Amino acid sequence: MRIVILGSGKGSNAKAILQAQKENQLGRGKVVQIFTDQPEAGILALGTDYDVPATFLDPAPFRTKLEGEGEARYIDAIQACAPNVIVLAGFMRVLKPGFLNAFAGKIINLHPSLLPSFPGLDGIGQAWRRGVKVTGCTVHYVTPEVDEGPIIDQAVVRVEPADTLDTLAKKIHAAEHALLPAVLARLSESQG
Repeated sequence: MRIVILGSGKGSNAKAILQAQKENQLGRGKVVQIFTDQPEAGILALGTDYDVPATFLDPAPFRTKLEGEGEARYIDAIQACAPNVIVLAGFMRVLKPGFLNAFAGKIINLHPSLLPSFPGLDGIGQAWRRGVKVTGCTVHYVTPEVDEGPIIDQAVVRVEPADTLDTLAKKIHAAEHALLPAVLARLSESQG
């Protein structure tokens, strides 16, 4: 199973996937390419660290969405990788129908809440402000509706009385780093 990772930041979730691959815990999955929309993103260094091609791909002309010429560049570059799965690992752009249709059923996203609760931006903060006792993270297929695609799996994180927003975020990120590689390993076996 060929995996392409899209990310915009330091790449902690991408690192979890790559480390699982290094430890032979991705089943039949193999990361074949990392793309980022930020020329200085930390995720680029992971390519060197894990011997996987990592490339800045210009998303212009838009700042917050992938559309027009930028969308066409991404579609062409990703299609050249022949991926079975595209992982959004902190990719901070709204995907439009052209991209979603080009890779229908192949794009998965990691969200820091137990969807359908707390979709959209700041899922951890939303859960914290609501005072829930359990939250977590969700891996789901991407559809045109934000954070509403079919759920693949979830991990529960209990909110303890001593937690702060910062400690809760750290617990959720740790759960994400375990859940996402495990989901990819299972998907790779089902495609095997």
